[in-house]
Amino acid sequence: MRPYLILILAALISSCAKKSSMIYPDTKKEVVIDTFFGQAIADPYRWLEDDRSAETEDWVKRQNAVTFDYLDKIDYRNDLKETLTKLWNYEKQSTPFVEGDYTYFYKNDGLQNHYVLYRKKGEAAAEVFLDPNRFSEDGTTSLAGVRFTKDGSRLAYLISEGGSDWRKIIVMDAASKTIIEDTLVNVKFSSVSWRGTKGFYYSSYDKPEGSELSAKTDQHKLYYHKLGTPQSDDEVVFGGIASEKHRYVGGYVSDDQRYLFISASNTTSGNKLFMLDLENPKSGIKPIVSHEESDTYVLDTAGEKLFLVTNLDAPNKKLVTAESHRVTPKYWTDLIPETENVLSVSRGSKYFFANYMADALSKVFQYTYDGTLVREIKLPGAGSASGFSGKDKQELLYYTFSNYHTPSSSFILDPKTGDTRQYWRPEIAFNPDEFESKQVFYSSKDGTRIPMMITHRKGLELTGDTPTMLYGYGGFNISLTPSFSITNAVWLMQGGVYAVPNLRGGGEYGKEWHDAGTQMKKQNVFDDFIAAAEYLIDEKYTSPEYLAIRGGSNGGLLVGACMTQRPELFKVALPAVGVLDMLRYHTFTAGAGWSYDYGTAEQSKEMFTYLKGYSPVHNVDSKTTYPATLITTGDHDDRVVPAHSFKFAAELQQKQVGETPVMIRIETDAGHGAGTPVDKTIEQYADIFAFTLYNMGYRVLPAKRIKG
Repeated sequence: MRPYLILILAALISSCAKKSSMIYPDTKKEVVIDTFFGQAIADPYRWLEDDRSAETEDWVKRQNAVTFDYLDKIDYRNDLKETLTKLWNYEKQSTPFVEGDYTYFYKNDGLQNHYVLYRKKGEAAAEVFLDPNRFSEDGTTSLAGVRFTKDGSRLAYLISEGGSDWRKIIVMDAASKTIIEDTLVNVKFSSVSWRGTKGFYYSSYDKPEGSELSAKTDQHKLYYHKLGTPQSDDEVVFGGIASEKHRYVGGYVSDDQRYLFISASNTTSGNKLFMLDLENPKSGIKPIVSHEESDTYVLDTAGEKLFLVTNLDAPNKKLVTAESHRVTPKYWTDLIPETENVLSVSRGSKYFFANYMADALSKVFQYTYDGTLVREIKLPGAGSASGFSGKDKQELLYYTFSNYHTPSSSFILDPKTGDTRQYWRPEIAFNPDEFESKQVFYSSKDGTRIPMMITHRKGLELTGDTPTMLYGYGGFNISLTPSFSITNAVWLMQGGVYAVPNLRGGGEYGKEWHDAGTQMKKQNVFDDFIAAAEYLIDEKYTSPEYLAIRGGSNGGLLVGACMTQRPELFKVALPAVGVLDMLRYHTFTAGAGWSYDYGTAEQSKEMFTYLKGYSPVHNVDSKTTYPATLITTGDHDDRVVPAHSFKFAAELQQKQVGETPVMIRIETDAGHGAGTPVDKTIEQYADIFAFTLYNMGYRVLPAKRIKG
């Protein structure tokens, strides 16, 4: 039988089985067949990959019309929006940082779409230095990074338009706050690192042919831009050689301005590392680590001595030293050896601060540059601490602390004495004392012990009928450590439970933990998440009627895989900007760089079979009732292209059995998430929570009950 007849017959069978009263927009099918190792795979919604076509744009409008019509009928949706707005409306500040003669900090008065960069000199009043809220009328242009020269006299800042990963770089004189250069364009996945005050290094790809949002970007290059010259004259310092491809390249100059270090990689895990002596550039670029089997970077230098953080032969990372003339791994000497806990290191006031994750909770120790332990830093409680960085001559350093029920506050540390005191605490209409977080450990399918933080209002009765949000990620060596979120606070205030397990694939227990959730072991991640759900049900925190799962990006894949594998376990599924078509993810933008975690369908027959076995788009069954599902994405997402979400929504809507709704909410002029204006974020979460609680049959607390 011809493939298109099979598809038509399957659609007729499915439509007969459906009993749903939901009317979804019509999504046409066009038969496209891909062949992998002799097996034909139909892709009926391939046309939705054309993100700029009029047909796709029309489909987006029709889907949003149905979704917002559904949401408009939830009578407490506006109450949730009002609650979120009230709770969001408090002043927020970053920790200060010193550049030249000024102290800078970010501040948001409450409901501003973007944080404003302020500065002050000595005891003078703070002044607005850079206000991203003025970049565009609708708030869709955001500040994506700021980098000053060592003397603080100039800065380069990056902007993102519509949430895109493509950036522009603008150069400013700090004293006068005037722009002194033409804008650099078509910059992507880049930092900025100054060489003196006359120029800087940045990274980008050649502008792709076709759609800038979805076209493959595969050859990253490091450029040097000399002030006063056109971007077209910028020198390629590294990359661009066809015989030696690198998908991700970055360069950074040492604080003493002597060395340029270059990181080059083809996936998101592992990098080569090179160095160039800027005092003797004719010596050429020399390798430090010539393979991609570890992650290594240079943290600081002191004359000829280099301090490197690495997980080479140390899965939990360590700090090592080397001399610039003998810098390869065989000459490294341990300064802060590997321990049983994962290490990250910062530097400030001429000290190192070793921040360890102990079961995803912070423990911080201070060291001298010769590796002598000075002290453990006493933290305010169990949670996440970050910061402890600054200039060598700074007398005081700053750090932040938070957990799932404690809003982020900042503290001052005197590194000479170890004394700390609170620097700033937010005034928010949320009382942390009314809530509690508990860390539990449960067994996954294969017996692996997995930690999970569960947060809820104190005195919660475990009756099995509490709305519960289970959030996960499980990939790319990323660690989920306790942090405060206004949106999660609203969920907690509605009486909900918020649970976060530390799944394999993450970085909470080092490289081995990460590797245990990659490629042919990816199912471990889904098993860990499913076991977390079963634990919450068994312990009477919730039940399948009151359990929602949520995750974004790789976490969107997590939700998509789990809801297709165990649909009966969840009431609501909330996949956000998810990687959902596992057979084609690597054909878009920089997606091929994710192959360390996922593998690719073209890698081997075994890898293809494995990916097809869990790919959410390819595992929607026409005889199954799936949870109430609200898929969210942005039409300008050029990291995980929206076609993933479009295809998954089309499959679910066409095959869903029963009354539970399948909706997709597509934010316009928005990308993968970073830089999203506050007003759009509030609207999005009001819709997510309204959809979730409505499908659980729950009411919400009215906004007037929220103080503020």
